[in-house]
Amino acid sequence: MTLKLPLRQLGRNLRCTIAAVLALALSTTPAAAQSVLRDAETEALLRDMAAPIVAAAGFDPKAIDLVLLNDGSINAFVAGGQAVYFHSGLINAADSVQEVQGVFAHELGHITGGHVIRGDEGGKPATGITLLSLLLGAAAAAAGSAEAGMGIFMAGQQAALGKYLAFSRAQESSADAASVEFLTKAGISGRGSINFFKKLQSQEFRYGYKRNADAEFYSTHPMTSDRLTTLQDSFEQDPAWNKPVDPDLQARFLRVKAKLLGYLAEPAATLAAYPDWMTDAPARYARAYAFHKEALMDKALAETDALLKMDPNDPYALEIRGQVLLESGKPNEALAPLRRAVELTQNAPLIATTLGHALLATEDKANFAEAARVLKTAVARDRDNPFAWYQLGVVYEAQGDTPRARLASAEQQLGQLQLPEALRNAEAAETALPKGSPDWLRAQDVAMSARAMIERARKSR
Repeated sequence: MTLKLPLRQLGRNLRCTIAAVLALALSTTPAAAQSVLRDAETEALLRDMAAPIVAAAGFDPKAIDLVLLNDGSINAFVAGGQAVYFHSGLINAADSVQEVQGVFAHELGHITGGHVIRGDEGGKPATGITLLSLLLGAAAAAAGSAEAGMGIFMAGQQAALGKYLAFSRAQESSADAASVEFLTKAGISGRGSINFFKKLQSQEFRYGYKRNADAEFYSTHPMTSDRLTTLQDSFEQDPAWNKPVDPDLQARFLRVKAKLLGYLAEPAATLAAYPDWMTDAPARYARAYAFHKEALMDKALAETDALLKMDPNDPYALEIRGQVLLESGKPNEALAPLRRAVELTQNAPLIATTLGHALLATEDKANFAEAARVLKTAVARDRDNPFAWYQLGVVYEAQGDTPRARLASAEQQLGQLQLPEALRNAEAAETALPKGSPDWLRAQDVAMSARAMIERARKSR
């Protein structure tokens, strides 16, 4: 007995198949749902690590955004504009700053190649094959053979997926070639890239990944073994191949790696990775966070004291000492190390925000003027800091300046995509602020941005 599907039912099944195929093809694009990790020391390292590579690619270093995501997988990606996203798992897996530089150079190759913008070049041919197979399949079904129609469609999907994945692999190969060019121009050894690819290959072996025709067809990237061979041949010709890693960057990288583990991992895991007999700066960093998370303030402060004994002017050791004191209910004691950290980093916005928080947490109105000054400087240099805007709103409200408190709330809510709330607060601020003043104009801008984003979201439904 032959099953004959109505055309309407067949269409629904075909749409489901299209969705499944596209989901498979796009599954390597990470979701934007991961939380962003902000840390002054980490962001400074990423900027300094990337600067020579960005310059080698012909960009202004300030033109490339570097974002760290709380995601344990080993990955990095480019998503729109000129922003490179690193997963925390990549930092944890790397053993040297050169490995991260190699990954960054590859992602920068995607930016210079316009691969995000040109994604349609791979999608359009695949879509054309999909639509053609859909029409032919529908025609076969209309002629009375649903099975033949589905068969035509599925064959078309196989061809479409192959077209898309071949395009993706070509982009990855192009980014690999660009990474060689950028690292060579920057005078950075490609050993880090090679070592990182070997780690990826080891992961593939560990999880039983085997090279075969199907694996190659369904891969968005060229085979790791092929990439390794090509890259090693290229890098070994580079005069920088035997150049050692920058010792200052490497030391900073090891500190940041330990800090991330201490911040993200369970304390027991951190203390196992960095036991008491390890007395270098990275180990003390990691243990300070682990003890702080366990509410063992004295032990956490002992680690920060040891760090400051090594270098009394280490701004990030001062920052963590202030953070431990603040979050342990001792905001007055936190002020001195945080003020010094802000001074040493020339008002690093994230550290200044913590200082502003500590000043407010003292509940001493004599500290509020300093808090307002510090927080205004922080948001002027880093507008994408919702917590700083929240703290500034608290200061304004305490000072009886409700219109500016509403504007600060609107800035915070816009950054957190709380669009209706941002619009309401921006409109309320605009009504109450002096007409034509800078804050009045900013309230208009925030309201306009919120309206536009709300409208775009409405139209996309």
